[in-house]
Amino acid sequence: MTHFANREFSGVESMSRKNTLGHLVRNLRQQKGWTLRKMSESVGIPLSTLAKVEQDKLSLTYDKLQQFTSRLGLTMAEFLAHETTAHPQLPVVTARRSVTGSGNSVNVATPNYEYEYLCADLREKRMVPILTRIRAHTLDEFGNLVRHQGEEFVYVLEGSIEVYLQFYTPVTLTAGQGIYLDSTMGHAYVAKDCESALVLGVCSSEDPNLATELISLLEKNDTNGDSSL
Repeated sequence: MTHFANREFSGVESMSRKNTLGHLVRNLRQQKGWTLRKMSESVGIPLSTLAKVEQDKLSLTYDKLQQFTSRLGLTMAEFLAHETTAHPQLPVVTARRSVTGSGNSVNVATPNYEYEYLCADLREKRMVPILTRIRAHTLDEFGNLVRHQGEEFVYVLEGSIEVYLQFYTPVTLTAGQGIYLDSTMGHAYVAKDCESALVLGVCSSEDPNLATELISLLEKNDTNGDSSL
C-alpha cells in the first residue's frame, strides 16, 4: 500500500458534494451516537484531523482511510456504500392507473374458455386482472394441469367451478367464493353443475412481463389441446 501512501484515495475524490468523505464520516459517527473524541479514540486518528475531514477541509490518505474503516469493522466498499443504506431512497410514485372498459382489454377465445385481459393500456404490470368465461366441464377438456410463475386469486362471479390442484383434493366454489394459490403448483379450473362460469382472476409476479407469459402459455396449451387461466 506504500504506492498510495502519499496520495488521497481516488474514490473519495470522485464523490459528489453530497457524498463527500466528510459527509460519510459525520453520518457514520452520528449513527453510532459518538462524539468526535469517541470516534478519534476508536479509529486512532487525531480529533483535530477528523474535525477537518468532517468539514471537508481535509481528506485522508489511502492508508489512513483503510485504518479508519478496518477499526470500525468495515470494508472499504461497505463504508463507501454506507450512505445508501443509512438513507434509503424514498419509493418512487409512478401514479399509474387504468380504468376498465370495452376498449381497454385484450380478448382471447378458445373452444373451452373466453379470456378478457383487463387494463390493457398498462404495460409491465405486476398484477394481471383477467375475466374468464369457463366452458370446460372436465379435466379432459381442460387438459394438463398448468403452472406459471407467481401467485393468483380467482373469484367466482357467476355459476360454480371445480378447482383441481396438484397437492390438494378438488375444491368446489360457487358465486361469491374465491381461492388464492401458488401458481407454480399445477392447477386447473372447470365449470361445475352449470353451462359456464364467470370468474375474475388476478395473477401476480415480480416479472413485469407476466401478462405476455400468460398469453403465450395460453396459446401453447391451446395448440396442445389444453387451456388455463
